[in-house]
Amino acid sequence: MRRNAFRIALVAATAAAALLPATTATAATPYCGITWGSGPKDAPATAYGPLTGVRAGTQPCFDRLVLDVTATSGYHVRYVPEVFEDPTGDPVPLRGGAFLQVVAENPAYDDAGNPTYLPANRAELVDATGLPTLRQVAWAGSFEGQTGLGVGVRARLPFRVLVLSDPPRLVVDVAHQW
Repeated sequence: MRRNAFRIALVAATAAAALLPATTATAATPYCGITWGSGPKDAPATAYGPLTGVRAGTQPCFDRLVLDVTATSGYHVRYVPEVFEDPTGDPVPLRGGAFLQVVAENPAYDDAGNPTYLPANRAELVDATGLPTLRQVAWAGSFEGQTGLGVGVRARLPFRVLVLSDPPRLVVDVAHQW
């Protein structure tokens, strides 16, 4: 009798285990292998090179914002409740569920003060239509050797910042999801 009770309990436990998810490791696997996080990213200035262009596009796992520069330098990128224009302190209106403040230690002017990048539309530096994550990229000023951009994103998602060369550029990748 005890042996039958043990067998029934064993069969019931096995059947219950079959209904559970296979492993928690599968559930914890990061989206596209992305492990970037959403905390601030900073790098010190190492060179001087003006900003010459801004563009954006999408990849299979993330949207990419590219700042074309003549020499790569430092940066400060972080999520903020609101982006402000430098030096006025005026708020930069942005669409999206979260906002990235991108500060490149690259001016948008040359040594003589001549502009090297003049956006046609300060509120829409790139066409973000159809991008899964980026909603808007707006001008946030260029002052004292730094240029700021406000980036509206769908939600607070992981991002990374890369400094690439040949040609020099600063890249901000924002994941499509966690």
